[in-house]
Amino acid sequence: MFLLTYITIIISDTKRITEGREVHTYMVWKCIHVLTISFVLSFILTPFFRWLARRLRILDNPDARKIHDETTPLLGGASVFIAFAAAFSFYNVYLVEIVVIMCAAGVLFVTGVADDCIEVPASVKLVVQVLCTSAVIISGVVLRVVPESLGIFADVTNVLLTFLWIIGITNAMNFFDGMDGLAAGLGAIISFFLGVVTIQAGQPVLGCISLAMMGSCIGFLPYNFKPKKNASIFLGDAGSTVIGFVLACAAVYLDWADNDPVVALASPLLIFWILIFDMIHITVDRIVTGKVKTFRQWVEYVGKDHLHHRIASVLGGKKKSVFFIYFLSICLGTSAVVLRNARPVDALLLIGQACILVILITILERRGRTISAENGRENCID
Repeated sequence: MFLLTYITIIISDTKRITEGREVHTYMVWKCIHVLTISFVLSFILTPFFRWLARRLRILDNPDARKIHDETTPLLGGASVFIAFAAAFSFYNVYLVEIVVIMCAAGVLFVTGVADDCIEVPASVKLVVQVLCTSAVIISGVVLRVVPESLGIFADVTNVLLTFLWIIGITNAMNFFDGMDGLAAGLGAIISFFLGVVTIQAGQPVLGCISLAMMGSCIGFLPYNFKPKKNASIFLGDAGSTVIGFVLACAAVYLDWADNDPVVALASPLLIFWILIFDMIHITVDRIVTGKVKTFRQWVEYVGKDHLHHRIASVLGGKKKSVFFIYFLSICLGTSAVVLRNARPVDALLLIGQACILVILITILERRGRTISAENGRENCID
């Protein structure tokens, strides 16, 4: 469904984007090729890396911190990254910023593979993320939230916000790699809406990045999200962190709205709202409850208190939780697309709507947590 919708949008919006100029059919088909190549490569490569992971014993073994109950191969991220990189290289883009983003993603991929093999310390992974983000910022990919008229204050603040955005989204996507199909599915959905906005904005390079990532995630999903079976392979850090990093960088590089800071700020917030909300929620909750007291503890803490865990407790199933988060992300992403031609007041209303949804979800999951605790006490009494 996403593929057909995407192609339809590309074809129908092409003339409007270029302001009446005739567009070569070649460009349209090139975008479709990028999507198709990434999907096919990911779909074909995943079984190979599943076999390789078993052969090399690169496996995710169940323990008390995890919710799966059987040993599962990792290295799914290898098929996603290779398919994404190969498909995007078909577009032949050599802009400095894009090359730096791709190289930084490659460094994160190698670090992720190492973590899947020998478990790299969280502090080391964070240092690598900071270095990769620094390279991207130096290349010129920086948020422009604070007006440049404020001078050095604006420059410093925008750089700090860029660090916070890219590293935050990267880790938030990694956190969502806790249930079958969740990280890859969210990656595909976020890529889809980023692609729609890039088409609206007339930025084909970023559109192809989104197409390539979307196709690679969808090609991986049949092996990672099965209706009646458990996943046969996981993304691992090599996949989830790269997906989050690339999409976060693309969002920074994208020109969201001309001379409309409210819309420019609201659109990416809505598309990435699920990731942002979960990161803020667990951080506040862990600090308030005393689970973490230092920055190092926050970096290294692993728990089952993420949004997907809480929703699964309420709805009574992991797959129900995944579908719930899918639909919620689609709802918020649709609002972001509508914002493109909206007034600032409409943007504020849509952000308010997103906040209300978050409040409702929080009330729902906390009530579910209370019910689960009460049922547990009753079972103990019986």
